[in-house]
Amino acid sequence: MSPLAIFHRLAHDTFSSFLLSLSQAGSSKASTFRNAIPTSEDIFARIRLWLGQTRAVVVVPVFKFMVALCLIMSVMLFVEMMYMGIVVAYVKLFKRKPEKVYKWEAMEDDVECGSESFPMVLVQIPMYNEKEVCEQSIAAACKISWPSNRIIIQVLDDSTDPASKELVEKECERWSKEGVNVTFEIRDNRNGYKAGALREGMKHSYVKQCDYVAIFDADFQPDPDFLLRTVPFLIHNPKLALVQGRWEFVNADQCMMTRLQEMSLSYHFTVEQQVGSSTFAFFGFNGTAGVWRISALNESGGWNDQTTVEDMDLAVRATLRGWKFLYIDDLKVKSELPCSFNALRSQQHRWTCGPANLFRKMAGQIIRSENVSVGKKLYMIYSFFFMRKIVAHVLTFGFYCVILPATVMFPEVTVPKWAAFYLPSLITLFIAIGRLRSIHLLAFWVLFENAMSLLRTKALVMGLLETGRVQEWVVTEKLGDGLKTKLIAQVPRENHVRFRERVHLLELLVGAYLLFCGCYDIIFGKNTLYVYLLLQSTAFFVVGFGFVGKYVPASS
Repeated sequence: MSPLAIFHRLAHDTFSSFLLSLSQAGSSKASTFRNAIPTSEDIFARIRLWLGQTRAVVVVPVFKFMVALCLIMSVMLFVEMMYMGIVVAYVKLFKRKPEKVYKWEAMEDDVECGSESFPMVLVQIPMYNEKEVCEQSIAAACKISWPSNRIIIQVLDDSTDPASKELVEKECERWSKEGVNVTFEIRDNRNGYKAGALREGMKHSYVKQCDYVAIFDADFQPDPDFLLRTVPFLIHNPKLALVQGRWEFVNADQCMMTRLQEMSLSYHFTVEQQVGSSTFAFFGFNGTAGVWRISALNESGGWNDQTTVEDMDLAVRATLRGWKFLYIDDLKVKSELPCSFNALRSQQHRWTCGPANLFRKMAGQIIRSENVSVGKKLYMIYSFFFMRKIVAHVLTFGFYCVILPATVMFPEVTVPKWAAFYLPSLITLFIAIGRLRSIHLLAFWVLFENAMSLLRTKALVMGLLETGRVQEWVVTEKLGDGLKTKLIAQVPRENHVRFRERVHLLELLVGAYLLFCGCYDIIFGKNTLYVYLLLQSTAFFVVGFGFVGKYVPASS
């Protein structure tokens, strides 16, 4: 074979070997690549592993921390309520009535001076489109027992409804013709809402001759002896700035919702107001059914509309000036509870958002005040604001409606029975003492209050962050003639509104969450928490669809 043929053969064999090696290498790499592609089972296994690690390292520790925080708040709230219970028991047991603690003498005509011995009193009645109740409130104020030449009834009407304004004006004219010193005052704007109306009312020249001012909202009907029972405290105790009466509800029996409201407000007056008055002579002015010393009101800066709780704002500022307050538990003033659910929601939003916003704005001033003792500062900051206006709402919703239900999905996290059952039961029973006649409604009250806690928590966040509807003011709808049972046909317009306007989405979402937790507990759980979860989810659904606030027919 020639050398050239040998070279060609060698080159061919070498190239063939090279191609064969490349083919084998490619096949090996392709096989390795195919083996490197994960299957769907591998992906799901890795996801489960990652979720398990995240649950163990992050979720469970965070959840345990939140549970521990709620347990601490539960104990704090329980201690606070036990403290208030001890104070109330002391007041009742030792009969520490206001007449024994403060100087008080009955008002009588002086032989020489006659009615001139009575101080001049201004009675303010702020109104806004409240034709249903204006006549009865003006009539009640005009019937107060006080010398006619020593009292001025001032009706402050901000109504935008011409019919309401005309009715109020005619009622004022009617009583004026009967010899009552009543004035009808209007504004061309609603700046400052109620606070603005009261502030403008104090600017009239005839107010300068007055020593005290009594304030009644449009649905309040004071008894004739209201001033005779309150003003003497202010006359004989120069450090007192305010005497506050208790609300009594003429329509408490109209429906289930009003009965449940009565329980909450009865506790507020019987316990919270009583404790504040008896210990540090400080409590939140309720905005009505009270008498102020005008000099104290002016010294404190007058009415301020920086928040929607102008009454509490004034009370705090007056306290920082060194003034004291007195609450009289047996001085009852007739008033009306909202029986429309939307009206109640607006009221509760204002009552929760306002104090939170006020706390944000006034906490620093309270701490820096030189006219208030350290103990009183502690009471105002910790007990009055932090515990009652913040912790109580956060704990009710955060713990009992979010965290406790979630424990059914976290067997690693346990909530002690004393925190899940015993403490809330004791607190609930203590609250029920304020209105024993409704104790059989206790379970409904718990479910309803928990359902309302979502609205309050949202309002609380708005107030603390000063965002959203923080300055929203909606006048609570009133029906009037609360002493008589209404017919179902006379239910407010809310019963006839469109279905979508009654639905509250957030409540429905929480209801669905609780329902899921309850079903999960039935299937996988080892306790009976599902009983509470299913009942509470039902309450959220009822509230979410607006099926509350209806009238209950009463027998004649």
